[in-house]
Amino acid sequence: MPNIHVVPASDGWTVEHAGGRDRKFYPTQEEAIAAGTQKARQEKVELLIHGRDGQIRERNSFGHDPRDVKG
Repeated sequence: MPNIHVVPASDGWTVEHAGGRDRKFYPTQEEAIAAGTQKARQEKVELLIHGRDGQIRERNSFGHDPRDVKG
């Protein structure tokens, strides 16, 4: 299952699977993050939140995390 991205659009934000599939538009970043978080939880994948510059500014994993991290 591909990861989900919150990315800037010309007049708002979109939530999409990696590769640009299944895009859904939201007028605000806050709405897009909420929808993306819900979708990532349902699909047990990672959510990647991009800033206006297109760079990834935050990542949240809702699936199996293979890293053995304490804390």
